[in-house]
Amino acid sequence: MVGTPIGNLADLSPRAAATLRDADLIVAEDTRLAARLLSHLGIKRATRSFNAHNTAVRLPELLGRLADDQTLVLTTDAGMPGVSDPGAPLVAAARAVGAAVEVVPGPSAVTAAMALAGVDAGGFVFGGFLPARPAAVRGTRLRDLLAAAGSLGVPLVLFEAPHRVVDLLRRLAETAPQVQVAASREITKRHEETVVGSPAEVIDRLREPRGEFTLVVSGMAAPASDVTDGAALLAAGRRLRLSDRALTEILRATGMARREAYRLVQAPRSVDPDARVDDRVEEVDD
Repeated sequence: MVGTPIGNLADLSPRAAATLRDADLIVAEDTRLAARLLSHLGIKRATRSFNAHNTAVRLPELLGRLADDQTLVLTTDAGMPGVSDPGAPLVAAARAVGAAVEVVPGPSAVTAAMALAGVDAGGFVFGGFLPARPAAVRGTRLRDLLAAAGSLGVPLVLFEAPHRVVDLLRRLAETAPQVQVAASREITKRHEETVVGSPAEVIDRLREPRGEFTLVVSGMAAPASDVTDGAALLAAGRRLRLSDRALTEILRATGMARREAYRLVQAPRSVDPDARVDDRVEEVDD
């Protein structure tokens, strides 16, 4: 897996370039963008597309190449393959058949946006792209992510397309008007821009949206730590398919006692049959 530049092609590392040169096949989210990168490097290599639309068709061929001891390089349009981009199914399948899986890290819009935001935080919650539709699911996902990040006291990082970013900012203005948003676009490109303010202020200051956005949302209010609010937070965490251990730590971060957090997480799941049951935590005294 090779991380590719998020904008400026000069950001590609020497090791990444060498890995691309040595590959038997370049597996790319979009072969046209891969061809542009290879041309910039003066490399000629065969390419195959791999995305959400052709995973089932491509996997047998790619696994066959791995069985023939070929070296495949997986790339995405920008950033790390498998992080809000195609690639994870191929990585999992390759490992399942015993192929060696290595990573050549590259630029990341997530950490770049965090640096640009200037938010003092020990971590963040990464939400990626919200569902484009339906609207109700999009709104629920946003509220759940805000609750999860707020409970931990860390920012929320989101990706958004230019034609949906204003809708996202309006939803933020309605759901959590007090938060601060650092909206970065075209990171490392000629028209790089970061607009900081409340959701309403960012909407007012944002010029014609172009290029994909990375938003760092901070200043969410942590929920109260009583059992009722804890149950709501737990339900939100289960919808995000967090493990029991992660759910317990989130409840603890709200100030809830460990024993109470454990009791709440391990309560019967009759109202949520699809909730995860793995990675259970052991009960310990406070």
